[in-house]
Amino acid sequence: MRIAIAATTAAALAVGGAIFAAQAQAASTNLLANPSFGTGTLSGWTCDAGTGSVVTSPVYTGDTYALAGAANNSDDAQCTQTVSVQPNTAYTLSGEFEGNYVYLGITGGADTWTPSASTWTALSTSFTTGASQTSVTVYTHGWYAQGTYYADNLALTGPAGAGSSASASPTTASASPSASASASASASASPSASASKSASPSASPTSTSTGTSSSGLPKHVLAGYWQDFTNGAEALTLAQVPQGYNLVDVAFASADSANDGGVTFSIDSGLSTALGGYTAAQFTSDVATLHSRGQKVILSVGGQNGTITIGSSTAATNFANSVYALMKQYGFDGVDIDLENGVNVTYTAQALQDLSALAGSSLIITLAPQTIDVYTTSGDYFQLALDIKSILTISYTQYYNSGSMNGCDGNVYSESTENFMTALACTELQGGLNPSQVGLGLPASSSAAGSGYVAPSVVDNALDCLASGTNCGSFVPTAKWPGIGGAMDWSINWDASNGYAFLNTVGAHLAAMS
Repeated sequence: MRIAIAATTAAALAVGGAIFAAQAQAASTNLLANPSFGTGTLSGWTCDAGTGSVVTSPVYTGDTYALAGAANNSDDAQCTQTVSVQPNTAYTLSGEFEGNYVYLGITGGADTWTPSASTWTALSTSFTTGASQTSVTVYTHGWYAQGTYYADNLALTGPAGAGSSASASPTTASASPSASASASASASASPSASASKSASPSASPTSTSTGTSSSGLPKHVLAGYWQDFTNGAEALTLAQVPQGYNLVDVAFASADSANDGGVTFSIDSGLSTALGGYTAAQFTSDVATLHSRGQKVILSVGGQNGTITIGSSTAATNFANSVYALMKQYGFDGVDIDLENGVNVTYTAQALQDLSALAGSSLIITLAPQTIDVYTTSGDYFQLALDIKSILTISYTQYYNSGSMNGCDGNVYSESTENFMTALACTELQGGLNPSQVGLGLPASSSAAGSGYVAPSVVDNALDCLASGTNCGSFVPTAKWPGIGGAMDWSINWDASNGYAFLNTVGAHLAAMS
């Protein structure tokens, strides 16, 4: 009897060992097709037009080919592959990379990155699929104007989904039962059905690519003004705006002298001349081009020299109707309020509510107050922001052309410092706005404003300070706001003149923030 029991137990352990080996194999199967580009082609991968290729050098140790992504001023050279997965299941994404600002992730989910990989550097991130999720899209990309990056030895490991056609070899030994398999199984506790699931992460990662509103903007937004006039900054067509700018503010609409409160917009003749001809039809086509890249385009109203006033109910109605007409004509996604010569809170709020009723929930509304307008909750722009809080996308305070101001702690802070940004943003964050509705507005270069320029790295520090309490100056907020809205610069044209330093530093930092 004992002999029979022993034989049965040994057989069971052998079978159990085989099951365990098979489970381990399933959990570590690479689901990506052509993961090391061994076909010598991009088979299985879809790359932004003209940016992806397969090279023989540099390649990761032992491989023959690698992916080269030629990031440029207007494209981050993204390559993607969609893979079938199982719901409620843990997966790991990994790869080897060379280059500046290289990203690896899942669209709408987990991601990882490195700012500088002079030699092959491993990146890895883990995630758990949703309750009904059956596919994921893996991506890798570089960053604008940072040059070519290289990717190799990519892997998405975990159980294959129902629609998977992955044929990559598993990273474990064969699952066939053997003497060594049964021996190793008998030397330890019998494996259970849940043993292969022990690597599940403790919590699902937070998506960094999707915002919380219906605007279609990411969680942390990089916005910039596109100049519809020439003033020494580089002249650009709208289509030349790099894709890293999530939100583009077209500056500026003009007052309609024949329609109280109404606005008009047309391509400035000086800009058209500088570009060798730029028509309304081409501009409209360029708006559609930016939409195809996932960017949003809104019309900015006012500016330093703007004379638009909304001082009555009739003017509010005229404003809403005229802006909505321009949205339909050119394809704008919303409006930016940059009225620097005073704002009537009551009627401007009415105008924006009316516009929201016309355009629907996807309408983007941004504000660009000066520091004097929002350093206390009684400021006119602050009151406007609170009045339209339910439809406001984000308010980017202009931390320039200001002079010293009081922060949320009552102390006075000097312009052109990190403390100036964080202490004044703290006032808005404590005063009733959602973190996602608060952004930092800065000059893109020292030529872009009379005062207030700071190095883009200082903007990164201010964002970190507000979001996580790290990299602060002497002012340290008493709370953290990880949902901080993002940053804006004046202007994209001045950024272009400065080698896109703001985009490459602040934009890359925002894209990497969780």
